[in-house]
Amino acid sequence: MTEHAADDPPRRATGPDSGTPRPGPRGAGPLGPGAPGAGAPGPGPPGAGRPGAGDRRAPWPPPRGGRDRRLVEDARLQLLDLISSGALRPGDRLGTERELAARLSVSRSTLRQVLAVLAQAGTVRRVPGRAGGTFVAHTKVDRDLSVIVGLPEYLRRQGFVAGTQVLSATIAAASELTAAHLALPAGGLVLDIVRIRLADGIPISLERVQLPAEIFPGLLEMPLGGSIYELLDTSYGIRPEDVVEHLEVVDASAEEASLLGVSAGTPLLAITRTSSTADGTPFEFSQDLFRADRTRVTFRTKADRAQIVRRAASERVADLRPAADP
Repeated sequence: MTEHAADDPPRRATGPDSGTPRPGPRGAGPLGPGAPGAGAPGPGPPGAGRPGAGDRRAPWPPPRGGRDRRLVEDARLQLLDLISSGALRPGDRLGTERELAARLSVSRSTLRQVLAVLAQAGTVRRVPGRAGGTFVAHTKVDRDLSVIVGLPEYLRRQGFVAGTQVLSATIAAASELTAAHLALPAGGLVLDIVRIRLADGIPISLERVQLPAEIFPGLLEMPLGGSIYELLDTSYGIRPEDVVEHLEVVDASAEEASLLGVSAGTPLLAITRTSSTADGTPFEFSQDLFRADRTRVTFRTKADRAQIVRRAASERVADLRPAADP
Protein backbone atom coordinates (compact mmCIF):
# COMPACT_ATOMS: atom_id res chain seq x y z
CA MET A 1 0.00 0.00 0.00
CA THR A 2 1.39 3.34 -0.85
CA GLU A 3 1.95 6.15 1.42
CA HIS A 4 -1.16 7.03 2.90
CA ALA A 5 -1.18 10.67 3.40
CA ALA A 6 -3.56 12.89 1.67
CA ASP A 7 -5.42 11.23 -0.97
CA ASP A 8 -7.80 12.68 -3.33
CA PRO A 9 -11.31 13.75 -2.81
CA PRO A 10 -13.87 11.04 -2.16
CA ARG A 11 -15.16 9.43 -5.29
CA ARG A 12 -18.41 8.27 -6.67
CA ALA A 13 -17.91 4.56 -6.76
CA THR A 14 -19.86 1.38 -6.98
CA GLY A 15 -17.95 -0.36 -4.20
CA PRO A 16 -19.01 -0.87 -0.60
CA ASP A 17 -17.52 2.45 0.46
CA SER A 18 -19.53 4.50 -2.03
CA GLY A 19 -21.51 7.48 -1.03
CA THR A 20 -18.97 9.86 0.46
CA PRO A 21 -19.59 13.43 -0.65
CA ARG A 22 -16.99 14.65 -3.12
CA PRO A 23 -14.93 17.48 -1.59
CA GLY A 24 -14.13 20.31 -3.94
CA PRO A 25 -10.43 20.66 -4.76
CA ARG A 26 -8.79 23.57 -3.02
CA GLY A 27 -6.17 25.94 -4.32
CA ALA A 28 -4.45 24.62 -7.39
CA GLY A 29 -5.79 24.93 -10.91
CA PRO A 30 -5.03 22.76 -13.94
CA LEU A 31 -1.53 21.36 -13.77
CA GLY A 32 -1.17 20.77 -17.46
CA PRO A 33 -2.48 18.60 -20.26
CA GLY A 34 -2.22 14.87 -19.93
CA ALA A 35 -4.63 13.06 -22.19
CA PRO A 36 -3.37 9.55 -22.86
CA GLY A 37 -2.28 8.98 -26.44
CA ALA A 38 -3.65 6.25 -28.61
CA GLY A 39 -1.20 3.77 -30.09
CA ALA A 40 -1.56 2.25 -33.52
CA PRO A 41 -3.11 -1.20 -33.72
CA GLY A 42 -1.04 -4.31 -33.81
CA PRO A 43 1.15 -6.11 -31.25
CA GLY A 44 4.35 -4.54 -30.08
CA PRO A 45 7.21 -5.27 -27.71
CA PRO A 46 6.34 -4.68 -24.06
CA GLY A 47 8.01 -1.63 -22.53
CA ALA A 48 10.13 -2.24 -19.45
CA GLY A 49 11.49 0.11 -16.82
CA ARG A 50 11.86 3.78 -17.62
CA PRO A 51 10.89 5.03 -21.09
CA GLY A 52 13.04 3.56 -23.78
CA ALA A 53 14.30 0.69 -21.66
CA GLY A 54 12.03 -1.81 -23.37
CA ASP A 55 12.94 -4.93 -25.28
CA ARG A 56 15.29 -3.93 -28.09
CA ARG A 57 14.40 -6.91 -30.24
CA ALA A 58 11.75 -6.67 -32.93
CA PRO A 59 9.00 -9.19 -32.08
CA TRP A 60 6.29 -7.36 -34.04
CA PRO A 61 5.42 -8.38 -37.61
CA PRO A 62 8.17 -6.78 -39.73
CA PRO A 63 7.48 -5.06 -43.04
CA ARG A 64 8.03 -7.01 -46.22
CA GLY A 65 11.59 -7.12 -47.49
CA GLY A 66 14.82 -7.53 -45.57
CA ARG A 67 16.01 -4.00 -46.33
CA ASP A 68 12.77 -2.39 -45.10
CA ARG A 69 12.90 -4.52 -41.99
CA ARG A 70 16.46 -3.37 -41.25
CA LEU A 71 15.54 0.29 -41.80
CA VAL A 72 12.65 0.09 -39.33
CA GLU A 73 14.74 -1.74 -36.75
CA ASP A 74 17.70 0.66 -37.09
CA ALA A 75 15.42 3.69 -36.72
CA ARG A 76 13.69 2.13 -33.71
CA LEU A 77 17.02 1.51 -31.99
CA GLN A 78 18.15 5.05 -32.74
CA LEU A 79 15.05 6.47 -31.06
CA LEU A 80 15.44 4.14 -28.06
CA ASP A 81 19.06 5.25 -27.71
CA LEU A 82 18.03 8.92 -27.75
CA ILE A 83 15.47 8.23 -25.01
CA SER A 84 17.66 6.02 -22.81
CA SER A 85 20.61 8.45 -23.06
CA GLY A 86 18.47 11.35 -21.86
CA ALA A 87 18.69 13.28 -25.12
CA LEU A 88 14.91 12.85 -25.21
CA ARG A 89 13.23 12.91 -21.80
CA PRO A 90 9.74 11.92 -20.61
CA GLY A 91 7.25 14.52 -21.86
CA ASP A 92 9.50 15.79 -24.68
CA ARG A 93 7.87 16.24 -28.08
CA LEU A 94 9.67 14.31 -30.83
CA GLY A 95 9.05 16.98 -33.46
CA THR A 96 7.22 16.76 -36.77
CA GLU A 97 7.36 13.67 -38.94
CA ARG A 98 9.47 15.55 -41.46
CA GLU A 99 11.98 16.66 -38.81
CA LEU A 100 12.18 13.27 -37.15
CA ALA A 101 12.49 11.37 -40.44
CA ALA A 102 15.38 13.65 -41.44
CA ARG A 103 17.02 13.16 -38.04
CA LEU A 104 16.87 9.37 -38.37
CA SER A 105 17.62 9.37 -42.14
CA VAL A 106 14.51 7.38 -43.04
CA SER A 107 11.41 7.98 -45.09
CA ARG A 108 8.23 9.21 -43.41
CA SER A 109 6.47 5.91 -44.16
CA THR A 110 9.26 4.01 -42.36
CA LEU A 111 9.08 6.47 -39.47
CA ARG A 112 5.32 5.88 -39.10
CA GLN A 113 5.94 2.15 -38.70
CA VAL A 114 8.53 2.83 -36.00
CA LEU A 115 6.27 5.22 -34.09
CA ALA A 116 3.34 2.80 -34.29
CA VAL A 117 5.42 0.07 -32.66
CA LEU A 118 6.84 2.36 -29.96
CA ALA A 119 3.36 3.74 -29.20
CA GLN A 120 1.97 0.22 -28.85
CA ALA A 121 4.83 -0.63 -26.46
CA GLY A 122 4.10 2.48 -24.39
CA THR A 123 7.47 4.10 -25.11
CA VAL A 124 5.92 7.11 -26.86
CA ARG A 125 2.50 8.75 -26.60
CA ARG A 126 0.69 10.03 -29.70
CA VAL A 127 -1.72 12.93 -29.17
CA PRO A 128 -4.02 13.88 -32.09
CA GLY A 129 -4.98 17.42 -33.04
CA ARG A 130 -3.26 20.63 -34.06
CA ALA A 131 -1.59 21.00 -30.66
CA GLY A 132 -0.75 17.31 -30.46
CA GLY A 133 2.18 15.28 -31.69
CA THR A 134 4.32 12.38 -30.51
CA PHE A 135 5.81 12.60 -27.02
CA VAL A 136 8.15 10.46 -24.93
CA ALA A 137 5.88 8.62 -22.51
CA HIS A 138 6.24 8.68 -18.75
CA THR A 139 6.94 5.38 -17.04
CA LYS A 140 4.19 4.01 -14.82
CA VAL A 141 4.62 3.99 -11.06
CA ASP A 142 4.23 0.52 -9.55
CA ARG A 143 1.79 0.67 -6.60
CA ASP A 144 2.38 -2.53 -4.59
CA LEU A 145 -0.65 -3.17 -2.38
CA SER A 146 1.13 -5.95 -0.48
CA VAL A 147 3.69 -3.60 1.13
CA ILE A 148 2.99 -0.89 3.71
CA VAL A 149 5.23 2.06 2.86
CA GLY A 150 4.77 5.73 2.05
CA LEU A 151 4.42 6.80 -1.59
CA PRO A 152 7.58 8.99 -1.54
CA GLU A 153 9.62 5.90 -0.65
CA TYR A 154 7.89 3.92 -3.43
CA LEU A 155 8.82 6.62 -5.92
CA ARG A 156 12.44 6.86 -4.78
CA ARG A 157 12.90 3.09 -5.02
CA GLN A 158 11.69 3.22 -8.62
CA GLY A 159 14.00 6.07 -9.62
CA PHE A 160 11.46 8.91 -9.59
CA VAL A 161 11.86 12.29 -7.93
CA ALA A 162 9.03 12.51 -5.39
CA GLY A 163 7.16 15.74 -4.73
CA THR A 164 4.07 16.91 -2.83
CA GLN A 165 1.62 19.81 -2.99
CA VAL A 166 -0.48 20.20 0.16
CA LEU A 167 -3.86 21.55 -0.93
CA SER A 168 -5.50 21.71 2.50
CA ALA A 169 -5.03 20.59 6.10
CA THR A 170 -8.00 21.23 8.39
CA ILE A 171 -9.99 19.92 11.35
CA ALA A 172 -13.53 18.92 10.41
CA ALA A 173 -16.50 16.89 11.59
CA ALA A 174 -16.37 13.34 10.28
CA SER A 175 -18.95 12.28 7.74
CA GLU A 176 -21.08 9.25 8.52
CA LEU A 177 -18.87 7.07 6.32
CA THR A 178 -15.61 8.34 7.82
CA ALA A 179 -16.92 7.99 11.38
CA ALA A 180 -17.88 4.38 10.67
CA HIS A 181 -14.41 3.53 9.33
CA LEU A 182 -12.62 5.25 12.23
CA ALA A 183 -15.02 4.00 14.94
CA LEU A 184 -15.85 7.60 15.92
CA PRO A 185 -19.13 8.97 17.27
CA ALA A 186 -21.27 10.88 14.79
CA GLY A 187 -19.72 14.29 14.17
CA GLY A 188 -16.40 13.34 15.79
CA LEU A 189 -13.47 15.55 14.80
CA VAL A 190 -10.91 14.40 12.23
CA LEU A 191 -7.78 15.87 10.70
CA ASP A 192 -8.54 16.18 6.97
CA ILE A 193 -5.46 16.46 4.71
CA VAL A 194 -5.63 16.72 0.90
CA ARG A 195 -2.45 16.51 -1.18
CA ILE A 196 -1.22 15.98 -4.74
CA ARG A 197 1.69 13.57 -5.19
CA LEU A 198 4.20 14.20 -7.97
CA ALA A 199 6.57 11.86 -9.78
CA ASP A 200 9.33 13.70 -11.66
CA GLY A 201 7.27 16.87 -11.28
CA ILE A 202 4.13 15.37 -12.88
CA PRO A 203 0.93 14.72 -10.83
CA ILE A 204 0.53 11.02 -10.10
CA SER A 205 -2.19 10.96 -7.44
CA LEU A 206 -4.69 13.06 -5.52
CA GLU A 207 -4.88 11.91 -1.91
CA ARG A 208 -7.19 12.56 1.00
CA VAL A 209 -6.38 11.17 4.45
CA GLN A 210 -8.56 11.53 7.54
CA LEU A 211 -7.27 10.83 11.05
CA PRO A 212 -8.94 11.05 14.49
CA ALA A 213 -8.04 14.51 15.84
CA GLU A 214 -7.97 13.27 19.45
CA ILE A 215 -5.20 10.74 18.71
CA PHE A 216 -2.90 13.14 16.83
CA PRO A 217 -2.86 16.56 18.54
CA GLY A 218 -0.59 19.09 16.86
CA LEU A 219 -0.16 17.08 13.66
CA LEU A 220 -1.34 19.88 11.38
CA GLU A 221 1.50 22.11 12.61
CA MET A 222 4.09 19.56 11.40
CA PRO A 223 5.57 19.28 7.87
CA LEU A 224 3.07 17.33 5.74
CA GLY A 225 5.04 16.98 2.52
CA GLY A 226 6.54 13.57 3.27
CA SER A 227 5.15 10.23 4.39
CA ILE A 228 2.37 10.53 6.97
CA TYR A 229 3.15 6.99 8.13
CA GLU A 230 6.68 8.04 9.05
CA LEU A 231 5.34 11.14 10.80
CA LEU A 232 2.82 9.14 12.86
CA ASP A 233 5.46 6.58 13.78
CA THR A 234 8.18 9.02 14.87
CA SER A 235 5.91 11.59 16.57
CA TYR A 236 3.14 9.42 18.04
CA GLY A 237 4.49 5.86 18.05
CA ILE A 238 1.61 4.65 15.87
CA ARG A 239 2.11 2.48 12.81
CA PRO A 240 -0.24 0.44 10.60
CA GLU A 241 -0.45 -3.26 11.42
CA ASP A 242 -3.73 -4.20 9.75
CA VAL A 243 -4.69 -2.50 6.49
CA VAL A 244 -7.76 -3.05 4.30
CA GLU A 245 -7.78 -1.53 0.80
CA HIS A 246 -10.40 -1.50 -1.95
CA LEU A 247 -9.54 -0.80 -5.59
CA GLU A 248 -11.94 0.34 -8.30
CA VAL A 249 -11.94 2.40 -11.47
CA VAL A 250 -13.74 5.76 -11.53
CA ASP A 251 -14.02 8.69 -13.94
CA ALA A 252 -12.23 11.95 -13.14
CA SER A 253 -14.51 14.85 -12.28
CA ALA A 254 -13.72 18.25 -13.78
CA GLU A 255 -12.03 19.37 -10.54
CA GLU A 256 -10.01 16.20 -10.13
CA ALA A 257 -8.98 16.26 -13.79
CA SER A 258 -7.77 19.85 -13.43
CA LEU A 259 -5.64 18.95 -10.40
CA LEU A 260 -4.17 15.81 -11.96
CA GLY A 261 -3.56 17.30 -15.39
CA VAL A 262 -5.88 14.98 -17.32
CA SER A 263 -9.14 15.37 -19.22
CA ALA A 264 -12.49 15.18 -17.41
CA GLY A 265 -13.84 11.63 -17.59
CA THR A 266 -10.36 10.07 -17.75
CA PRO A 267 -10.24 6.72 -15.88
CA LEU A 268 -8.60 6.90 -12.46
CA LEU A 269 -7.64 4.15 -10.01
CA ALA A 270 -9.48 4.79 -6.74
CA ILE A 271 -7.98 3.14 -3.65
CA THR A 272 -9.87 3.35 -0.35
CA ARG A 273 -7.85 2.37 2.72
CA THR A 274 -8.53 1.80 6.43
CA SER A 275 -5.50 1.27 8.70
CA SER A 276 -5.50 -0.02 12.28
CA THR A 277 -2.92 -0.51 15.03
CA ALA A 278 -1.87 -3.89 16.41
CA ASP A 279 -4.64 -3.71 19.05
CA GLY A 280 -7.29 -3.12 16.36
CA THR A 281 -7.74 0.64 16.80
CA PRO A 282 -8.52 2.27 13.41
CA PHE A 283 -6.54 5.48 12.92
CA GLU A 284 -6.57 6.22 9.17
CA PHE A 285 -9.25 6.44 6.51
CA SER A 286 -7.81 7.43 3.13
CA GLN A 287 -9.13 7.79 -0.38
CA ASP A 288 -6.51 8.00 -3.13
CA LEU A 289 -7.01 8.71 -6.82
CA PHE A 290 -4.16 7.57 -9.08
CA ARG A 291 -3.77 8.43 -12.74
CA ALA A 292 -4.37 5.17 -14.56
CA ASP A 293 -2.01 6.19 -17.37
CA ARG A 294 0.84 6.62 -14.85
CA THR A 295 0.14 3.79 -12.40
CA ARG A 296 0.33 0.01 -12.33
CA VAL A 297 -1.04 -1.91 -9.34
CA THR A 298 0.72 -5.04 -8.05
CA PHE A 299 -0.82 -7.74 -5.84
CA ARG A 300 1.24 -10.48 -4.17
CA THR A 301 -0.26 -13.67 -2.74
CA LYS A 302 1.53 -16.45 -0.88
CA ALA A 303 0.64 -19.82 -2.36
CA ASP A 304 0.55 -21.46 1.08
CA ARG A 305 -2.08 -18.94 2.21
CA ALA A 306 -4.39 -19.35 -0.75
CA GLN A 307 -7.25 -21.79 -0.32
CA ILE A 308 -9.16 -23.02 -3.32
CA VAL A 309 -12.68 -24.15 -2.52
CA ARG A 310 -13.86 -26.89 -4.84
CA ARG A 311 -17.43 -27.95 -5.41
CA ALA A 312 -18.44 -31.20 -3.78
CA ALA A 313 -19.06 -33.88 -6.32
CA SER A 314 -22.67 -34.02 -5.31
CA GLU A 315 -23.24 -30.25 -5.52
CA ARG A 316 -25.58 -29.21 -8.29
CA VAL A 317 -25.98 -25.89 -10.04
CA ALA A 318 -29.54 -24.63 -9.97
CA ASP A 319 -31.18 -24.17 -13.37
CA LEU A 320 -33.10 -20.88 -13.19
CA ARG A 321 -34.55 -21.08 -16.70
CA PRO A 322 -38.35 -21.12 -16.80
CA ALA A 323 -39.84 -24.52 -17.33
CA ALA A 324 -41.18 -25.23 -20.79
CA ASP A 325 -44.95 -25.30 -21.19
CA PRO A 326 -46.32 -28.89 -21.29
